[in-house]
Amino acid sequence: MPEVELKPCFLTPRRIQPEYPLFVYLPGMDGTGQLLRSQTAGLETGFDVRCLAIPRQDLTSWDVLTNNVLDLIHAELEKSSQRVVYLCGESFGGCLAMKVAIQSPKLFKRLILINPASAFKLRPWLDWISQLVELVPESLYDVGALGLLPFLASLQRISRNIRHELLKTMRYVPAETVVWRLSLLREFDVSDEQLKSLNQTTLLIAGGSDCLLPSVNEVTRLANLIPNSQAVILPQCGHACLLEEDVNLYEILQFNKFLEIKSPKIPDLTISQKH
Repeated sequence: MPEVELKPCFLTPRRIQPEYPLFVYLPGMDGTGQLLRSQTAGLETGFDVRCLAIPRQDLTSWDVLTNNVLDLIHAELEKSSQRVVYLCGESFGGCLAMKVAIQSPKLFKRLILINPASAFKLRPWLDWISQLVELVPESLYDVGALGLLPFLASLQRISRNIRHELLKTMRYVPAETVVWRLSLLREFDVSDEQLKSLNQTTLLIAGGSDCLLPSVNEVTRLANLIPNSQAVILPQCGHACLLEEDVNLYEILQFNKFLEIKSPKIPDLTISQKH
């Protein structure tokens, strides 16, 4: 796993495709960006993909993270400015994506939120437990990460190798950083008025079997606030749904007519059956 120690940066896949729309992915609590790899090949069908990586020791505020992301996007657009930007945030990254889109709404053509952790406050017991995490000795974090796996993912739908990668990334983040990012989730706040001001076409994706957060409830709430939005529920999927073997994010975007680009035809699929 590459070390990112100075400031947030974009991970770039092997295929650079400046003629395609820019797809910016903001990751979950681990912040590594490494877990998007199972989706990269599919996304590269129609996008130039960039994935945010946050330093493991990063203890900056929402405002600083937001500005870092915007700086990185502007740097990419300086290389090829005549293209649209799709912004995608998952879990913790979903909260960051909302902040980024609200601060610079005209920059983005499309917004995708996957199991956004703005649902954190809908489960008061999570808030309480997150504060207790500060009291857990660092030596017990590996055990805690293992115990958290069944809540993060539908393990029966994830390959052994991906499970290993998920656990590895969870253990990669120091205890101090976990505590800090949990505090950011406790403090996270965007007003209803700010959400109503988002005019981008928005796709809200929730795992119907998310055991960590009430993602279906949160996606429903957001869909009622963000004007041009559509909710998609993946009935059998857990919180880390992008890691599941039968989930293909590009096909979900295509199936829901979320793409502005011409793409190769895929087999006729029914989301409820596939997911």
